[in-house]
Amino acid sequence: MFSTVKNAFKIKEVRKKIFFTFLMLVVIRLGSQLPVPGMDRHYFSNWFAAQTGDAFNFLDAFTGGSFLNMSILALNITPYITSSIIMQLLTIAIPKLEEMQRDGEDGRKKIASITRYVTVGLALFESGAMAIGFGRQGALEEFNALNVITAMAALTAGSAFLMWLGERITEGGIGNGISIVLVINIISRLPQDINQLFEQFVYGKSIALAVVAAAVIIAVIVAMVVLVVLLNDGVRKIPVQYAKKMQGRKMVGGQTTNIPLKVNTSGVIPIIFASSLMQLPIIVSSLAGYKGTGIWSEILKGLNSSNWCNPRQLQYSIGLVIYVALVIFFAYFYTSITFNPLEVAENMKKQGGFIPGIRPGKPTNEYLTKILNYLIFIGAVGLTIVAVIPFIFNGVFGASVSFGGTSLIIIVSVILETIKQIESQMLVRNYKGFLND
Repeated sequence: MFSTVKNAFKIKEVRKKIFFTFLMLVVIRLGSQLPVPGMDRHYFSNWFAAQTGDAFNFLDAFTGGSFLNMSILALNITPYITSSIIMQLLTIAIPKLEEMQRDGEDGRKKIASITRYVTVGLALFESGAMAIGFGRQGALEEFNALNVITAMAALTAGSAFLMWLGERITEGGIGNGISIVLVINIISRLPQDINQLFEQFVYGKSIALAVVAAAVIIAVIVAMVVLVVLLNDGVRKIPVQYAKKMQGRKMVGGQTTNIPLKVNTSGVIPIIFASSLMQLPIIVSSLAGYKGTGIWSEILKGLNSSNWCNPRQLQYSIGLVIYVALVIFFAYFYTSITFNPLEVAENMKKQGGFIPGIRPGKPTNEYLTKILNYLIFIGAVGLTIVAVIPFIFNGVFGASVSFGGTSLIIIVSVILETIKQIESQMLVRNYKGFLND
């Protein structure tokens, strides 16, 4: 990996793209410090410190501290991510959108345009909820229509600006711009989290205890990174043989290829879906100013991951069981709408392809479905392990940090994907140089 980056700086075109990406990330981090007009930033610092839940910690980690600072980038790219997921689901449900997707580049451009409009709509809705909900509680210096509209305009414009920057990085920089923006936000919180772990478990302890604690922390992080890499790179290749056939006077076909099925077929989407669903009631209750008691308060505590795996409050760990069930469910659900074994089997049959030892048509569909279900289960279990380990350490030892399994999966996956894109661009450049010579 390091040799790839080192060699990339030797190529002028790739070096310019890396510097462009770095410059855009600097702009993003500067924007994270610009306050929303009319917002009291001290209010958010005090309010955030008083929170016992982690729903907003999760949001703050994804926004790189912009939410805590209540900067113009407080919404960050979360509306774009949400709209992209919504559009992906709607593409399966609405035939016209599915037809657009099959239209090639023009269709994808139309879907991307619709996604932008949906992003702005979601940003307006979310900024309105934040401006009104927090404004009533004292976040606005003066709660009136002008300040609410100003805050909504600033937050929506910030989210749209980040979406635009992400697309510029994709076009003129390295890697997927939106993913890189998300990763730099998460990484920006890592020094604070590492310092927190150091002060909690290492600083002020005896040498022996400090060494053991540091070794355990490093070992857990390394083990989680290795597991994420294995999940990300794990692929089951299904061999496919194409029969020879006469086309004109030539015999064509007969080649052997494969269908690559990833172990973690759904990526980080199941964890994001499950986390969002679990945290939605907590966020809504906080925005509504709910501070009551009773059965609803107990339900909110059960949904709050900071209460899971606590030996003194084991009853709230039922939320962890629900969370694991949701991760597994969404792993199967998301894969089912993004990969259709029946369609793959039919296309293979039309093109004269078959899996050795498996008859074309229905038997191929059944075979692919069986393999896919097996891989989804392995991937879901791996995702669950990565996601649950931080909850266990938080509940048992109180090791609360903003980066959890979700953040780690995103960081490792995006870094690996970006390195692959750098390597592919270097390879293309070498091919061009060879052809020019």
